[in-house]
Amino acid sequence: MSELKRTPLFDVYKEFGAKTIDFGGWELPVQFSSIKEEHEAVRTKAGLFDVSHMGEITVSGTESLTFLQKMMTNDISKIKIGTAQYNTMCYDNGGTVDDLLVYKLEENYYLLVVNASNIEKDYNWLKEHCEGDVALENISDQFALLALQGPCSQEILSKLVEIDLSQLSPFAFEKDVLVAGYKVLVSRTGYTGEDGFELYCQPSDAIELWRKVLEAGSEFGILPVGLGARDTLRFEVKLALYGQELSPEITPLEAGIGFAVKLNKEADFIGKAALKQQKENGVPRKLVGIEMIDRGVPRHGYPVFVGDEEVGVVTTGTQSPTLKKNVGLVLLKSEYAKLEQEVSVEIRNKQIKAKVVPTPFYKREKN
Repeated sequence: MSELKRTPLFDVYKEFGAKTIDFGGWELPVQFSSIKEEHEAVRTKAGLFDVSHMGEITVSGTESLTFLQKMMTNDISKIKIGTAQYNTMCYDNGGTVDDLLVYKLEENYYLLVVNASNIEKDYNWLKEHCEGDVALENISDQFALLALQGPCSQEILSKLVEIDLSQLSPFAFEKDVLVAGYKVLVSRTGYTGEDGFELYCQPSDAIELWRKVLEAGSEFGILPVGLGARDTLRFEVKLALYGQELSPEITPLEAGIGFAVKLNKEADFIGKAALKQQKENGVPRKLVGIEMIDRGVPRHGYPVFVGDEEVGVVTTGTQSPTLKKNVGLVLLKSEYAKLEQEVSVEIRNKQIKAKVVPTPFYKREKN
C-alpha cells in the first residue's frame, strides 16, 4: 500500500473535527461536522473547503495558444488575461481525458487546474502531444487551494482584502491580492452552484489563511466543509465529476457539457472528428436527472431499466439535502431521455420505480 498524500492543511483537520477518507490517493476530510449541516451552510451562509489536492500545470511559450487549441475542446483564443475558462481534453474517440479550468495569466502563459487523480495522466498526455515553442511544468506542489463558497462569501472575503470584490466577475481572477496579509491569486469560479472564491496561496501560508477566513466568517455562520457536502452540492446543480459523469468512455456531449465543446473553432483539436459525428448523428446517451417514485436511493453504478432492457446507469445519486428527495443523474439511452419517462433502478436485486425529471435539481436565486 502506498502512503496517502496529504495537503498542507492536514495538521489542522483534527482540530476542526475532520473525519478523513482515502480520495484518489489523498487523505482528505469527508466531513467536519455533518454532511447535511455543511451542505446547508454553503447553500444559506458560507463554507470553506480545502481543495489543495487539485493539480496545477503551467503552459508557456510563443506557441502555447496553438498547442492549447489542439488539446482543449473549448476556444482558448476567447480567454482574456485575468479570466478563466471551463474546458475538457478528449481522446481521439471523443472520450474524456479530464475536465479542467484554463487560466490566462499573461500573454503566452496559462495555468491549468486539473483533477487531483488525473494530475500525472494529464501532464503525460500534454507532454506526449507537446511540440514547438511550448514549455510545460507541473507546479501542483507549489500551491495550496482554499475555496470559499456560499451567499455570504463576498462579504466574508471583503473583510480580508482591499480590492473591490464586486468588480471581480464570474470566471475572472486577480493575481497577487493580499488576503489577511498573504499574497494570493483570487478567482471566482466554484463547484457548488453558489457564489464563491478560490484562494491559491503558498503551501506555508495555508493554515493561517484557513484560520483567518474562518475567523472572518464566524459572524456569518461559516463552517469548514468536507468532500461529502462538496459532492452533494455539485450534484444538485448537475456539475460533472470526473470518474462519474465524465470518463474515457463518456464524451462531454453525452455528459451535457456541450457548451465547452466548440466544434466551429478553426483549430482542429483531439477528438473533434468523433465529437462532430456524435453531434450530427445525435448522442447515443444523455445525462438526465431521475427522481425515485418508490423508496430507495440510486447510487453510482446501479443499472437502470425500461421493462427488461438495461438502458442506462446511475452516475451519481443520493438524497438531496436541499430537496429532501432521492434523486440521481443517469447516463441513459437517448430514446428514453424524455421528461416523465418511467424507468426502474436496480437496488439490491429489486427494480425500484423512478422517473426522468428536469435538471439541475437546484438553482440559486440570483440577486
